[in-house]
Amino acid sequence: MAEGMRYLLGLDAGNTVIKAVLFDLTGQQVAMSAMDGQSSRPAPGFVERDLDELWSNARKVIRDCLHQSGIAPGQVAAIGCAGHGNGLYLIDAAGEALLGVQSLDTRAAGMAAELTAQGDAFHAIALQKPWPAQTPTLLAWVKRHRPEVFARAATLMMSKDFINFRLTGERTGDISDMSGAGLLRLPECRYDESLMALYGLADAMAMLPRLVGPSDIAGRVSATAAQETGLAEGTPVIGGFFDVVSSALGAGSVRAGSASIIAGSWGINQVFSPHPAINPDVFMVACFGPGRFVNIESSATSAANLEWYVREFLERGGHHDDPFGYCNTLIAGVTPRDDGPFFHPFLYGSGQGAAFRAGFYGIAGWHGEAHLLRALFEGVMFEHRRHIGVLRGAGLAVAAATLTGGGSRSPVWPQMFADGLNLPVTVAAARETGALGAAIGAGVGAGLFSDYEAGAAAMSSAVTRYVPDPTLVAHYDRRYCRYLDLTSRMRGFWSGE
Repeated sequence: MAEGMRYLLGLDAGNTVIKAVLFDLTGQQVAMSAMDGQSSRPAPGFVERDLDELWSNARKVIRDCLHQSGIAPGQVAAIGCAGHGNGLYLIDAAGEALLGVQSLDTRAAGMAAELTAQGDAFHAIALQKPWPAQTPTLLAWVKRHRPEVFARAATLMMSKDFINFRLTGERTGDISDMSGAGLLRLPECRYDESLMALYGLADAMAMLPRLVGPSDIAGRVSATAAQETGLAEGTPVIGGFFDVVSSALGAGSVRAGSASIIAGSWGINQVFSPHPAINPDVFMVACFGPGRFVNIESSATSAANLEWYVREFLERGGHHDDPFGYCNTLIAGVTPRDDGPFFHPFLYGSGQGAAFRAGFYGIAGWHGEAHLLRALFEGVMFEHRRHIGVLRGAGLAVAAATLTGGGSRSPVWPQMFADGLNLPVTVAAARETGALGAAIGAGVGAGLFSDYEAGAAAMSSAVTRYVPDPTLVAHYDRRYCRYLDLTSRMRGFWSGE
């Protein structure tokens, strides 16, 4: 690598994998390293992680990424970290890890129901209602059921905040993660004592970390962290991002009216706006700067359904070397028809009702595996369409969408999204959009870009653009109406009524 060139390091801390990705200032990926982490399940509904292991894995992938790149540590201009939202990460006054609860955890379902029963007061302040893996709901559960942990806790963090803490020694939280966790008053994007009191956490105000903007410099790499990671001491580290915001930024979606769709294990549907949508039907709103809001609808109804199909029916016994390629090839050979089967993508439930279940419907003797797979792909797209419809119903304009996540790598799904949503759909060139978005934010924080738009223009690019086919738009409109009718008719069956 040429001496004097500057690079940006993006970190992406998911519920399992931690990634370190080095980019040049044009967005080209220079090096990447990733490690799987271990989750523990000490009781039904509990999903926890060892925070010391999280930091151990983070420092290993950073060191390995730098080694692969061959650059001098001083050439890293700044570091940005994105991480999964919600869950609960607690450290004590000495900085020792106390508890790491992941956002897959459901232990606080009863607490969420208890808090929700108080009425609309939460949404009136935070534009979000309590839910089981939400950070303050989990903290309220800890206060009641693990009082000894609550008493020792000094600082509440998100996953990426803990990594930033180990890098810099600074206890910070950024506004995108904290608003996405229901911890901020919106649209002011600040902590609020009355909100904490609603959660029963008035005595936890001191646990909230120093609040910063995502691209603000939160701290600098300490001497200890430099020795452990190979980074240069003093390298700036920004506040970082809620990963869904970072992924959208890495895909180039940041302007008002842009939609970011992530077809991954979860289906994330986001629309950017200068003002938050004030509508109780919208799952959550996050802020990431003055006049920058992202309105979010999500559920576990996306590509995890295909992953289940592949795992249970194709990978078992090693039937196919490229099972996902096999699925796409089969689907490409099927002509869409009105009498094709339907699929409800509710293998992991739905926000519409805890009793919702998946199923194939309307199968005839002339249908084969290809028709079932097309129905699965279509059902996933329809749930994304339903979420986008909720956002539109809240008054948000949607002119175009970017598609990221595993589903975007399919040669079939992006065109189905364009036709089914009747929107032009762009697929980003970068695969590691979460890390890229964090790197773009780091570039803004380091003064290399004037704002997010300039950073995205310099570092993100599209690989393919899909436009709607009018014939298939009409086809999916008809099918979607039947899909919603089928969902409505199945409610009584699912609930046992």
